[in-house]
Parts: sequence; structure tokens; C-alpha cells
Amino acid sequence: MAASVFRDSPSSSRSGHTEVAQMNITPLVDVMLVLLVIFMVATPMVANRIDLRLQQTADRTNVLPPPDRVALRVDGNGAFHLDGVALDRAALPLALRDLMQVEPRTVVQITANADADYQEFAWALAEAQRNGVRNIAWE
Repeated sequence: MAASVFRDSPSSSRSGHTEVAQMNITPLVDVMLVLLVIFMVATPMVANRIDLRLQQTADRTNVLPPPDRVALRVDGNGAFHLDGVALDRAALPLALRDLMQVEPRTVVQITANADADYQEFAWALAEAQRNGVRNIAWE
């Protein structure tokens, strides 16, 4: 968009020249060239596809069911509850070991009461790891 305005002034009439006011389009051209370069560089990156070949399985009988989840809760008084069964410090490691011998993929989800001692929670977590629990979740 260009605009021109002709002005007659006393100085221009004497010299025979007229002043022309035009919009400077140089910054517009600069911006357009920068955008052109950006799009020229970015377009091949977007257009490329990744050739991905995934293994196809015809036999779906080998799909494992999701592992069982067992809740381990640490109470404020230092008691532990493994799936609702109250346990003390001596019985918890034995119960975890027995659980892992029956089903090693079991997920043990450890939660703590708001008034539970952090040491008890950390001890329960360490005992779970020490007794073979490989899948641990906590809240």
C-alpha cells in the first residue's frame, strides 16, 4: 500500500520540484524475506516421514494379564495394613516375601496416613525392596 501526497509550497514552486511523501516499505520487505526463509527451512522438516516398522504379532494368546495390586498402608501409630490385614514390624517382611513368592509381578501400592511417621513409611518402602518387591507405587 503506497500513498503519495503532492504538496505545493512556496519553495517548491520556485525550484520546480515537488515533495512526495511515500510509505517506507523496506521493513515490510525485510519481514517478508525472513518469513520466507523460515518457511523454506521448516517445510522439509515437517514433510519428512519416519519409516517405522513395528513387529506384528499374530498370536494374541501370549498377552499377560495386568499384575495384581496390593495396598500397604502405614498408620500414624506405627501399624501396617497389607490388603486390610493388620501387621506389626516383625510380620511385614514375612508377608511381603510370601506375597512375592506367590506372584512376583504384584504391584505394592504404599500409602501413609497424614499423621504417620516418615521413618515408618521409609522403613516399609525399604522392606518391600529388600523382600523382592520390584513394582512399587506410592501416593
